[in-house]
Amino acid sequence: MTETAAALRTVAHNVRAARIRAGLSLEELGRRAQVSKGALVGLEKAQGNPNLATLVRLADTLGISVSALMQGPSEGRVRVVTADAVAPLWTGAHGGEARLMLTTSGPAPVEIWRWRLRPDEEYPSHPHQAGVVETLSVTSGRMTLVVDGTEHTVEAGQTATFDGDTPHTYRGAGTETCHLIMTVHIPPGPASAS
Repeated sequence: MTETAAALRTVAHNVRAARIRAGLSLEELGRRAQVSKGALVGLEKAQGNPNLATLVRLADTLGISVSALMQGPSEGRVRVVTADAVAPLWTGAHGGEARLMLTTSGPAPVEIWRWRLRPDEEYPSHPHQAGVVETLSVTSGRMTLVVDGTEHTVEAGQTATFDGDTPHTYRGAGTETCHLIMTVHIPPGPASAS
């Protein structure tokens, strides 16, 4: 079985288990996450190829982290993850990418992401559930962070943080590739019904 097929089976199992724990039907989860019932049925059967936006909407709706949807059983006390061993969840048109490296355990998990943005390449993100906080640390290059319509330049050696419950976009700026580490702090407990 390929690595991609194995990852899809893990996502399928975790989405179904989280949906059942939340007491949601396929229709209700689809409505809340704005994902078609057909796409959810396919996902729970380990068919198709969900994109990052779909996984984020499902995780937010289920009140869990994206990586909780993607991780298999725990591997022990210490986990070391190599960037090349993690498939990108987003790939930009010019070679940019986002890799979800890992998520900490506990009642308020933190996702650790590695991003690469080429100049003028961008990723627009929909608002997350209330209480989600994102932190971006640029390690090289420069980016433009757009939060609720306002642009902020973040350069190498700088860190920015913001509440993720508003529209936001990450965009490569300048002439070099921007590399950054992003953390997404997930609030404890399940998402409230909407």
